[in-house]
Amino acid sequence: MASSISLSFSSALLPSPLFQPHINTTAATPFTTNTSRILLLCAFTAASTTTSTRRPTSSSSTKKRHWKEGEFPGAGISETSVVGTSKKPPIKNIKKKLDRKNKAKAWVNTVTEALSDSIDKKLWLQSLEVFEMLREQPFYQPKEGTYMKLLVLLGKSRQPHRARQLFDQMIEEGLEPTSELYTALLAAYCRENLIDEGFSILNQMKTLPSCQPDVFTYSTLIKPCVDATQFELVESLYEDMAGRLIIPNTVTQNIMLNGYGKAGKFEQMEKVLSGMLESTACKPDVWTMNTILSVFGNKGQIDMMERWYEKFRNFGIEPETRTFNILIGAYGKKRMYDKMSSVMEYMRKAQFPWTTSTFNNVIEAFADAGDAKHMEYTFDQMRAEGMKADTKTFCCLINGYANAGVFHKVISTVQLAANFEIPENTSFYNSVISACAKADDLMEMERVFKRMKDKHCTPDSRTYSIMEEAFRKEGMNDKIYDLELEKQEVLANGSEIDEAT
Repeated sequence: MASSISLSFSSALLPSPLFQPHINTTAATPFTTNTSRILLLCAFTAASTTTSTRRPTSSSSTKKRHWKEGEFPGAGISETSVVGTSKKPPIKNIKKKLDRKNKAKAWVNTVTEALSDSIDKKLWLQSLEVFEMLREQPFYQPKEGTYMKLLVLLGKSRQPHRARQLFDQMIEEGLEPTSELYTALLAAYCRENLIDEGFSILNQMKTLPSCQPDVFTYSTLIKPCVDATQFELVESLYEDMAGRLIIPNTVTQNIMLNGYGKAGKFEQMEKVLSGMLESTACKPDVWTMNTILSVFGNKGQIDMMERWYEKFRNFGIEPETRTFNILIGAYGKKRMYDKMSSVMEYMRKAQFPWTTSTFNNVIEAFADAGDAKHMEYTFDQMRAEGMKADTKTFCCLINGYANAGVFHKVISTVQLAANFEIPENTSFYNSVISACAKADDLMEMERVFKRMKDKHCTPDSRTYSIMEEAFRKEGMNDKIYDLELEKQEVLANGSEIDEAT
């Protein structure tokens, strides 16, 4: 019988009082197992520690830009200006002017804080609305930093065409483009795998002396080419880099390793890795280690993953929190709960912090197995440790309850996500739509789909696949036909989101 799911955003999910598993602290390495241990988590009693997360940083040094012959047809034009003299008018009524200035300053702070807050929360539509309001104020001055933040946000929110509009608007306001701004725009298109547009931006950069592409630009464009397995385009980009004396860095090579690994081209992957080991410019780092472990972990090749872990340790590369999260995720997908617990114990003993990703991987493992009991326990412990849940957390919870057939808790989880102000992205809506499909509630599924589009959240291939399969089970071919037409329109507009992201 169909279970009706009504999306209300007012109530909260109460934590379930599940049992505390037995704790064993004898693990010495990430791969040590103890079969007498309960399959869930292992060291929740240890105090949580905090460390700074390692992030790649872009070089702050200014590099000389080079362009090939004929790419930049013009030469620098010097301009002269005549400086005139003017007499300042006398200042009258200073108090009123100061009052107006203070009020204006307060208004500036209010609007700019609202803009910063919406950007931090990754609310791209709200950010654009606040920014448009800011532009209408008399005190507004265009700033490169503001445009950069918005371009990055739109790129991450999969809105390349809006990013292009914003970029053109920036030019109209008189701001000079930079290599960094162009690369941010290019990244927005690359996230959508719009490779042709990415090459168009690259070629445009080559014609501008102050916006010459650098290694970060090329690495950004190489990634979608690799993801699309268009390795011939990758070769052309490497040749272009060589012609400009731009040396691939470790990030570039890590992208190649990941691409070859996902494509199953292990021979090429090993060749790139060997070159990195012999190179002085792009030595393998912990990101290389994480990339290789992810490749084998995602393919379920646990033995290879463990073997490469030991190899990288022998190379002198130290693991980080993300490394262990990758191991936990891989073990969880294979339901190797003992090893998953051992890695978590090892992290505690070695003082590596458990992060949101750590908990997400454990929650996902139980969600995939439809084990709502242990999934809830992990989520409750996550909150008890003060760890902030994110969109993936709630996607996993929704999937887990749907897999377990506990559809009324899907509703509670959606309500809780609203209370936590969790961003409702494509993955989030896909999870809810999938839950509706599993509950055979096609009417609610269509309502969620409509809400998704009303919220300017673009459906992706998985969205349509879930709905078409649900309609196919009921023999609703007319609905499938309408969805196919809509999907083709989305593809024609270049708005589809890569479901693998």
